[in-house]
Amino acid sequence: MLLQASQGQFGSAHVVVLGNEKGGSGKSTTALHIAVALMKAGQRVATIDLDCRQQSFTRYIANRSAWARRTGLDLEIPVHYCIKLGETMQIADNENSEFQQFAAAVGTVERAFDFIVIDTPGSDSYLMRLAHSMADTLVTPINDSFLDFDVLGTVDPATYSVTGESHYAEMVRDVRRKRRQLDGATTDWIVVRNRLSMIGSRNKQLVADSLKDLSLRLGFRSIDGFAERVVYREFFPRGLTALDDIDEATLGTRPSMGHVTAREEVTSLLRQLKLPLDERGRRRAANRAEWFTQVDKPLEVHDIIGDILSA
Repeated sequence: MLLQASQGQFGSAHVVVLGNEKGGSGKSTTALHIAVALMKAGQRVATIDLDCRQQSFTRYIANRSAWARRTGLDLEIPVHYCIKLGETMQIADNENSEFQQFAAAVGTVERAFDFIVIDTPGSDSYLMRLAHSMADTLVTPINDSFLDFDVLGTVDPATYSVTGESHYAEMVRDVRRKRRQLDGATTDWIVVRNRLSMIGSRNKQLVADSLKDLSLRLGFRSIDGFAERVVYREFFPRGLTALDDIDEATLGTRPSMGHVTAREEVTSLLRQLKLPLDERGRRRAANRAEWFTQVDKPLEVHDIIGDILSA
């Protein structure tokens, strides 16, 4: 089972985990964009929602399925699992129930899919830690402020120099170390700065400098994510992403420059993640593109495919 498998084991899926012990950082939005981008690139993708209470990832995917049925649009839908919250009075029984669901989901998809994208809750839990220990790629979105930076590290209030690591960073460092000891595998940890201001500011530069300093201590990569745009909030009720066809039929309204710019920044983020795409996925993407051309239908495979494949 992949719960114990090593990274790169033949036939096992690459696990992408979205994690941060703070809510509102854009985990679910980022998770769906990653999943859809991978499917558009011909990869077989399964998704798991471990946020048993909020279930934002699950609702996002349900909205996407409903909008596809309502409009007849050919939207990529991942095979999805949502772990149900244990409801007994015993914590141990609840954790066991949730673990059994998670293990069953992973066992079903680990060798039939190329990627598993897992969204975790914004709080510490047994399953959250287990998912982090499985991650081949760990993506930690944070809002671009020192309030969110605090989940990773502490800074001097006068100089803004990094003075230490915080609880979440310590947890990630611990599970990455245990993973290396267990099977010699490494986790590529990427911190994604979301809700970026679209204009320069001193605070923005200070956060960037502090992240660079902390990255040298903890061994993560820091990249720019999504700017503060209304379009991302508008996507959710219909389950859309910036990678889908941006036209009136899909959106229900004429696309704006914000939609175009959002696609560009999502494409840039996905390129920087450097997720491993296998040759089978490349062939599936090429075959799908050829099929659409032959049947004279609008091509729904966007530039994101070419951008990722050329990375």
